[in-house]
Amino acid sequence: MITVSTRTLNILAAFVWYVGGIVLLIKGSTLLLEAHILRSEMYWIWIAIVAGPCFGSLKGKFIFSKSCQNNLARIRSLDQPKAWQIFRPWFFVFLAAMIATGATLSRLAHGSYYFLIGVAILDFSIAIALLWSSNIFWKQKAFVK
Repeated sequence: MITVSTRTLNILAAFVWYVGGIVLLIKGSTLLLEAHILRSEMYWIWIAIVAGPCFGSLKGKFIFSKSCQNNLARIRSLDQPKAWQIFRPWFFVFLAAMIATGATLSRLAHGSYYFLIGVAILDFSIAIALLWSSNIFWKQKAFVK
């Protein structure tokens, strides 16, 4: 396999982090729009808009930031980094399971106001956690040669 620089791995890891956060923000917003169409008179949408980012900020600060720091340290320690080493192998399995679970929950939530709200809160919290913790890439100057 082709060896890449640690900077390239850091950029790829950050790309996955940012894309995941943006996709989940869009997905959560779509779910809230569907919930609004179902019951526009209900106020739970506003609770989701506040609760998701609040939970996400806590997750980002205490869980995702540490994961990001550990991953950057692991990347720095690689002797001859390969592109597939942006994350540990188990992380890819975990990521696939999370994507499948999220897609399944979204599909099951269609037509159910409260289920839509719950999945939107989950999506927003993970999105904000990803975006919040992405500041680790900048603090550790992961993109500098």
